[in-house]
Amino acid sequence: MTQISAAMVKELRDKTGAGMMDCKQALIENNGDMDAAVDWLRKKGLSKAAKKSGRVAAEGLIGVAVKDKVGTAVEVNSETDFVARNAQFQEMVREITKLALDAAGDLNRLLAMPFPGKSATVEEHVKEMIATIGENMTVRRTALLTASENGVIVDYVHNRVADGLGKIGVIVALESTGDKAKLAEFGRQVAMHIAASSPLAVTVEDLDSAVIERERKIYEEQAAASGKPADIVAKMAEGRLRKEFFQQVVLLQQTFVIDGKSTVEEAMKEAAKSVGGDIKITGFVRYALGEGIEKKEEDFAAEVAAAVSGSR
Repeated sequence: MTQISAAMVKELRDKTGAGMMDCKQALIENNGDMDAAVDWLRKKGLSKAAKKSGRVAAEGLIGVAVKDKVGTAVEVNSETDFVARNAQFQEMVREITKLALDAAGDLNRLLAMPFPGKSATVEEHVKEMIATIGENMTVRRTALLTASENGVIVDYVHNRVADGLGKIGVIVALESTGDKAKLAEFGRQVAMHIAASSPLAVTVEDLDSAVIERERKIYEEQAAASGKPADIVAKMAEGRLRKEFFQQVVLLQQTFVIDGKSTVEEAMKEAAKSVGGDIKITGFVRYALGEGIEKKEEDFAAEVAAAVSGSR
C-alpha cells in the first residue's frame, strides 16, 4: 500500500479545492494515484462542492422542533430562495432539525451525527446535496432549550413554507404549576411576539453588560453635548436607558404585540389567572434567516445573464 504523505494531500487539495480529509480518503482509495483520486472526488461531487463553498449562502430555511420538554432551532443556508422551496432541500433541513434535538446545541456534534438513511454524516450529506442541487449550502447554527418538570417548550415559525420550516423560527420556555395546555397557548402568543419584536433578553439582568454599556456611552455623549453638568448627564443617560433602550430590547418590558397595550410582563400576569399559577419565561431563541450575513448585491439583469451563461 502506497504511503500517503501530507504533500500528496496538499497537491490534491490544490488541484480540486476539496477538503483535506476528503483528499486523503481519495488517495487512500486509489492507492496514491493522483489522477484517479481527482476522478474519485469528481464522481463523489466533492470537487464540485468545494468550488461552490466560497459563494455567499444567506437564503435557506430556519427549522424548529419540539419533543417533550426539549426544543431546538437550526439555520441551514442556501444561495437562493429558489432552493429553499425545493422539496429535497426542505426534507434535509427537517431531518437535520430532528437530529439537533440530541445535539445539545453543539453545531460540531450535529454535523458529525449520522444522517438518517445515509452512510454519511450530516456534514457529508450536505456536501452531497451541494453537488446534487448545485448551490453552496451550510448548516450555520443550532440552539437548544429545555424546560423543567413544571415547564413547556413552545415553537413558532414565521413566513412558514412547510411544517416547522420558515424564515423566522422561535422557541420559548415557560414554567408554571398551572394548566399546561393553557400555559402552552400563552407561550405561543409570546413566541409570536418574539418573532415580531426581536428582544435581546428576557430581563434587564439577562442583558449583556457590554451591550448596556455601549448604549449608556451613546446616551452620555448625546447628553453631554447639551453642556449640562456631569451628574445631570449621567442621570439623563440612565433615564433614557430605562425608558427607551430597555423597553425596546427587554422582552418583559416590550409592548405585547398581541394586544398592543400592555407590556409582556403585564400580559403574563393576566394569563396566570387563567393558567392557574404564576408564569415565568425562562428563556427563548429567535433565529431570523441570514441575519448577520453580508449579502452581495447584484444587478438582476447581470445575475440572469450570468446564470444563462453558466458562469454561476
